[in-house]
Amino acid sequence: MKLDTRAMRHLTAEDWKVLAAVEQGTKNHELVPLPLIERFSRLKGGSSLVSKCISTLAKSSLIAKMKEAKYDGYRLTYGGLDYLALHSHAQKNHIYSVGSRVGVGKESDIMIVADHTGAQQILKIHRLGRISFRTVKTNRDYLRKNPSNSSWMYLSTLAARKEFLFLSALHSAGIPVPTPIAHSRHTIIMSLVDAPPLRQISSVPDPASLYASLIELYLRLAKHGLIHGDYNEFNILIREDVSTNPDDDDGTETITLTPVVIDFPQMVSMEHVNAEMYFDRDVNCIKTFFERRFHFKATTPGPFYKDVRKTVGRDGFQRLDAALEASGITKKMAKDLEAAIRQHEEEKKQNPSAYESGDGDEEDDDEDDDEDEDEEDEEEQQQQEGAGDKEGEPQIIIGSKAPLGSEEGLEKLSINDKT
Repeated sequence: MKLDTRAMRHLTAEDWKVLAAVEQGTKNHELVPLPLIERFSRLKGGSSLVSKCISTLAKSSLIAKMKEAKYDGYRLTYGGLDYLALHSHAQKNHIYSVGSRVGVGKESDIMIVADHTGAQQILKIHRLGRISFRTVKTNRDYLRKNPSNSSWMYLSTLAARKEFLFLSALHSAGIPVPTPIAHSRHTIIMSLVDAPPLRQISSVPDPASLYASLIELYLRLAKHGLIHGDYNEFNILIREDVSTNPDDDDGTETITLTPVVIDFPQMVSMEHVNAEMYFDRDVNCIKTFFERRFHFKATTPGPFYKDVRKTVGRDGFQRLDAALEASGITKKMAKDLEAAIRQHEEEKKQNPSAYESGDGDEEDDDEDDDEDEDEEDEEEQQQQEGAGDKEGEPQIIIGSKAPLGSEEGLEKLSINDKT
């Protein structure tokens, strides 16, 4: 689904209270009863005002009424969750305007946003379960086996929370990652990194040097006790840092390639039961990509998990895996999120062609969304996910920079002002 903030500026304070009441009721009810919404919202206008707000929210597809339900109740949609998160960011002056979508993943949307000063940032919206790949029934069977996890929204919120904690810890430890700014529900705001992903780069001056930098960065993560879990060309940005040597009279510029790592919901500890498998998979992904894209093959084997594990927490490296669990990611949360990610990995094995093409639809629960808009989303997703990988498509050559964010890409669409 697309993020449409046009209705946001027209919502009243009462509308926000009712929307928050539906969210609160969703914690224990798949379908929130109307009396419960009235109680949670605490509106002085009573049931008539609540009904009016519900009508407004339903017209904007922020809440939905279940068909053939046994009682009169409503559920929160992903659009409603989006609005609540944006409203929270706006109240804290983290977001003032929302621009275009610059990236579409199978489990997230990436948006350009700006704060009240006009500074551009990245808004990442987690949407676990957004693509069913024709196996919605399997997903729902999984959810039924876990009653406490009654919604993909719960898992999306866990993914965002985990990613923000990891992002904050890695940034504090000096790992090259986007700067974390704020977190609310299933969304994260981070700094805009003006750099293309590795998959879009067709040529580099020194593949061996870049490969060494990526392996060195991965080993730094391992020394902190962490395994990325999805360390590949899609989740590594290559930033060009230009410097001038003051000793050179001609002012010769030197370009240094700095990898920046993104996407952390699947990150696990070096002590994980499947740590060696995840470690080897990440390393092999980098090796395979460099052989295929740059025709470079490392002359030395490894690195190997058993050797790297001995370096965890040594040489002054803090064990971030232990610190992060203590700071908010409980074992139950990690188990819930890992189960959902594993579910998608199993689906990928069963239907790999769907994942490669980006084919899929939204959850069946989002029946109120326009079908034409869903088709447009799928087409755009295929274009985004396949960009830079198909033969004949233009790719980026390092040394020729193009800014990711621009004034043209940011709509002057205020989510605060009522105009």
